[in-house]
Amino acid sequence: LLILDICEDNVPDPRDVKEKFHGSLVAALSVYGPHFLAYFGSFATVGLLWFAHHSLFLHIRKATQSMGLLNTLSLAFVGGLPLAYQQTSAFARQPHDELESVRVSCAIIFLASIFQFAIWTTALLHEGETLQPSARFGGQEHAFMFAKLALYPCASLLAFASTCFLSRFSTAIFHLMQIAVPFAFLLLRLLVRLGLALLCAMRGLAQPGTQAEEDAHAPLLPAAC
Repeated sequence: LLILDICEDNVPDPRDVKEKFHGSLVAALSVYGPHFLAYFGSFATVGLLWFAHHSLFLHIRKATQSMGLLNTLSLAFVGGLPLAYQQTSAFARQPHDELESVRVSCAIIFLASIFQFAIWTTALLHEGETLQPSARFGGQEHAFMFAKLALYPCASLLAFASTCFLSRFSTAIFHLMQIAVPFAFLLLRLLVRLGLALLCAMRGLAQPGTQAEEDAHAPLLPAAC
């Protein structure tokens, strides 16, 4: 429905392209740039949240009743994202309304992602029963899943706080988050690997007198250390 809406309202008429933009379709489409970016951000965000949701449940062996409730709440807020993005792009000429729409979109993203993180936290409380061994404390995928599920809550909270101090640039901040988070997802595993390698190197440089204390915390780090 969003695609049909953008095709109906945000595609320039051929006569306007010829008369107002001297036959340049690129120049004509650039006028609707914020609308296209908002729709693209909607699909990208929903897709990445679904990707994180799918990755999470790949590591879950058994879902409890509380995890099912949190999952329902998360999916409910994900379902509201397209409407929020549509409102964000619709108020381009009304700065106050646009600011409020941006903040609502950030809040919806935060709630959708924080409930996913809550599912992960709830599963960790009974990890022996609910999680696959690789996702438990000390497992190879534990740190990566933690970073993946924490990415959108941190990004949306940071974007929301930034609009409170830089309200004039609220749309630019929101679009920057839309663009930056997908790239962060692509780099996430590399960054997590580098961070864990650094932690392992720091453990290797520990003094012999503190080695026993470090060994007590060893289960919190991947077995690769």
